Amino acid sequence: MELRQLQYFLKVAQKEHVTRAAEELHVAQSAVSRQIHQLEQELGVDIFMQKGRNLQLTPVGQLFCKKVESILKELEHSVNEVHEFLDPERGEIRIGFPHSLGTHLIPTIVADFRKYYPHVKFRFKQGSYPSLIKDVLSGEVDLTFISPFPENDEHVSGDIVMTEELFAILPQNHRLAGESEIRLEQLQKEKFVLFSQGYSLRPIVWQACLQAGFQPQIAFEGGETDTIRGLVAAGMGVSLLPEMAFYQTNPLQPAQVKVVEPAVTRTVGLIYRTDSKLPLVARSFRTFLISYFKARQNNTPVGS
Repeated sequence: MELRQLQYFLKVAQKEHVTRAAEELHVAQSAVSRQIHQLEQELGVDIFMQKGRNLQLTPVGQLFCKKVESILKELEHSVNEVHEFLDPERGEIRIGFPHSLGTHLIPTIVADFRKYYPHVKFRFKQGSYPSLIKDVLSGEVDLTFISPFPENDEHVSGDIVMTEELFAILPQNHRLAGESEIRLEQLQKEKFVLFSQGYSLRPIVWQACLQAGFQPQIAFEGGETDTIRGLVAAGMGVSLLPEMAFYQTNPLQPAQVKVVEPAVTRTVGLIYRTDSKLPLVARSFRTFLISYFKARQNNTPVGS
């Protein structure tokens, strides 16, 4: 059994199609088919079955696939450890983050970190709260930013790096758009534009509205900060977004108003799997991030 066979097998399992797998692997379709056939002969069992024009894993193929994924991830981790041992200032950091942090914070942090470690590479993965937790536990990412911080999850460890205020966002012609601050109950008759189920900001906004004495009426749902902001700016409703969501260049902008009753905040954490040792370069990045957010809180330059 060869490493190439396992890599080809996993790609076919992911794509459910030999041709598409071959295209992504940049090899001939016949080469992929031959390796899969040899693998099945060596195992003495069919690992794929035909389903229409696609291939589907057999039950034993599904079992084998989980083992192969684990083996290849461990191999990749071992190779990275060797590279880091040879040069601890090189390597790759796999980091996850929610969509709301991707516009400004993540690019800023990475740019600052690369001033100190210019040869480090990054692999990014955006996702919702459940998918980010899953990616950490599966080893898909080394570290992930997450909101809210999972206080009582024994499978992950980490730190709260910041607490961020949420602001009401309103169409520019809204009756409250010119106010310096509002009470959330003043929006109880409005239609809300909220994140879809599975996104962490949705329950935060929902709970804040309940605390203010009403259940929000949902006009639209979305999965991107830009979508929420754009729909509000277009007059489709109101919403609440963290201050970080306002770093952008889109000319169509909603009004931003402080909410005082109740004050609405979210915690942003940086987590990793409890039972897994972080790669050296990821540990360096985590140390940098803790210092970065501490300096941000104290309004001092990083490294001071």
